[in-house]
Parts: sequence; C-alpha cells; structure tokens
Amino acid sequence: MKLTFIGAGSAFANHNENYNSNLLLESPKNSEKLLVDCGCDARHALLDLGYTYKDISAVYISHLHFDHVGGLEWLGLTTKFDPSCQRPRLFIHEKVADIIWDTTLRGSMACLEEEEATLETYFDLKSSNSSFLWNDVKFNMVKMIHVYNKDKPQPCYGLEFSFGSKNIFFTGDTRFDLDRLLPYYNKADIIFQDTETLPFKSSVHCHYSEIVALPKSIKKKMWLYHYNAGQLPDCKKDGFRGYVQRRQVFDLEKKETYL
Repeated sequence: MKLTFIGAGSAFANHNENYNSNLLLESPKNSEKLLVDCGCDARHALLDLGYTYKDISAVYISHLHFDHVGGLEWLGLTTKFDPSCQRPRLFIHEKVADIIWDTTLRGSMACLEEEEATLETYFDLKSSNSSFLWNDVKFNMVKMIHVYNKDKPQPCYGLEFSFGSKNIFFTGDTRFDLDRLLPYYNKADIIFQDTETLPFKSSVHCHYSEIVALPKSIKKKMWLYHYNAGQLPDCKKDGFRGYVQRRQVFDLEKKETYL
C-alpha cells in the first residue's frame, strides 16, 4: 500500500508552503484511492500530483475543521454533476456524520433544482462508531481530544490500521494526552503525529516541546506533520524520523520511504 501526503502543513499553510495535512492511500490490489481528510485546498494539492476528483472513490473525514473538510463540497459537487462518476464512499464516525450536513455542507449543497438534497445525495455514506473496511484493510477510528466547545469535546478521530506486518497510527488532530495516546504509540511501527512548532502553544495540538520529551523508543517511529511555517527544530537530532514533506510517499510494504 502506498501512502502519499498531498500536503503536510498546518491549517493556515498555503500552496507556497505545504498545503493542508491530507493524505492519499492507494490499494495495491486495484489502485483504488482513499483520501484521508479533504481540506479546503485538497483539489489543488491533488492536481499538483496529477490527480482529479475522478481518482477519488472514497474519503475519510476525521473532524470538521476547514483544513480537513473544506474540500468536501468540491468533491461532492464535481462527482455529482459528472455522469461518468459514482458517488464517492464517505467513511466517517457516526458522531461526525450526525452533524456534518447541517453544520458544514447544507448551506450550498442542499440547493438542487430537481430534489431536496441530503448528504447521501452526494456520498455513499458509511458511518460507524468504531471502524470501517476499505479494500480488506480494517481502519479503527481512534477518539482524539482536540477542541472543546465550552466543556464538550468536539468529535475528532484519528486512524489506526495494520497492513502486512506494520501497524500505522495517524493521529489526525489531537492535543497532548499521553494516557490516551501511549497505547497506540507503543503498538505502532509507524506514527504520523500532528505537531505544532510555533513559539507558543495553542493547546489544541501536540506541541513540539511536549513530544520531544517522549521516550526514544517512541520518537524513532514518529514522523511529524501539520507543523507550522518558519524555522523548525532539528527533529532528527532530537530522535524523530523527520518532518513529513508535501508529496512524500511511504511504501507500507517496505522499510524505505521515498519522494
């Protein structure tokens, strides 16, 4: 299985920097592609790699911030009005599915002349409270603590899955919550960790100053993404695998990575 970061930057990254942190999984069986999060600049990041909406047959949405869901309207509308396309499958936790239409998509996507549209007008909805299956790979949706609305955490789910002998943990967006994260860190062979590198902590992402104190055994498995523009700490010197680069490809059947 091939994993490509179409972008690796923070929510406020732009095309001159790194694009938003969304990634693409490609099945070795049939080259089918699963887009993990579809941020507001996903169509441009995909185009830079030679892909269009026609290449995306399935998408997973972790939560409702614009850098993770802002491109879903584009994907739904373009596939809806192209008769050669089928509805993309939308894998999503049921708590995110319950609110995504009314809070994020309804305003523009409900406006169809011939029908009163719903989320399922555009997507083949596959919601679950725990996991989903894509091309014989089981993806476990892992609850993350990212942002609170008053005292209530807003739904956000990272991914944990195995391919061959490797276990992969993708945090999505999370604040530093070691009790919650440690079991997945210990189990994983490869960790993709969202990492804030600003001089100050926003408190809604893991900050570099927090994860740099992790044990060496964890850091040597960890790639950092969703970092901020500007000068970055020397993460390899600190024991991490490195910063994920835009367009970086990981071959999950091999130990090597390549660009």
